[in-house]
Amino acid sequence: MIQKLGLGTAALGRPKYINIRTKNCDNSNLETFKKQSFQVLEDAYNLGIRYFDTAPGYGLAEELVLEWLQTKNDHSIEVATKWGYTYTANFNINATVHEVKEHSLAKLKEQWNFSKKLLSHLKVYQIHSATLETGVLENKDVLNELARLKKEYNLKIGITTTGTNQTEVIEKALNVLVDGKSIFDIFQVTYNFLEQSLLEISDKLINQNKSIVIKEALANGRIFRNLNYRHYNKIYNYLEHLAEKHTVGVDAIALQYCSQTVPKSIVLSGASNSNQLKENLKINTFLLSKDDINVLNSFKVAPEVYWLERKKLEWN
Repeated sequence: MIQKLGLGTAALGRPKYINIRTKNCDNSNLETFKKQSFQVLEDAYNLGIRYFDTAPGYGLAEELVLEWLQTKNDHSIEVATKWGYTYTANFNINATVHEVKEHSLAKLKEQWNFSKKLLSHLKVYQIHSATLETGVLENKDVLNELARLKKEYNLKIGITTTGTNQTEVIEKALNVLVDGKSIFDIFQVTYNFLEQSLLEISDKLINQNKSIVIKEALANGRIFRNLNYRHYNKIYNYLEHLAEKHTVGVDAIALQYCSQTVPKSIVLSGASNSNQLKENLKINTFLLSKDDINVLNSFKVAPEVYWLERKKLEWN
């Protein structure tokens, strides 16, 4: 059983995602796309993955996961989903707006109405991309409703974070109480060897028995050699050296870095096909040395720089 990797479904439920692709892929046929995504879920399960992360903002992903779960009778499968983003592109690959954020009580109730269909396997319910700007961490109606769901359905309640002030958002969430009790149990955070801000607060999370899930471990594809990022050539050279040394891909190096530097976390694979998934799972074949990790730590960039680069990435 492979516990340290989970499968994120952002790339399985909609034909475009914020990422750098090295190859063009045609996702215009919706039925073919769904069939391929279903197969990735099946392959992930057969390869030992039991944690599946989804969201209504991921297009068809929640529906796909629900349909796939109906083929399984395995209570070890854990599903995490979220609320707060609505997918708006309607599978139009030329859409200019793909998703809309709304952290209202009405949106929470609307999206829960579908997400609750996952309940036999649903263990984690999260605010999708919690920020200070939306005021969601101060919205008493929303927090009370989340507390009700937590108690009634025995869920872990969490947040996902994105952006330059991830640690500030996490700090605020840690201090949110409902009826004198901490409401948030799990934190899904963007983390990789370029964006290391999680390390400023990971010990605090662990000491408070909070769960950590890592997303975007591959920095939306920026870890792969790219002529548009020549300033990362030194990083690419070292990653390729490690990949050759351990007979794995650069993706496995990046995922393993996350797994070893934030122990007991779940690291999400964002694989969009089964070959990528199999490559990701090679993290189970090796360990990075302390020296390797120290060098990777040295590649940290300022959060402002990291997120500015990410903002410029296109949906493709």
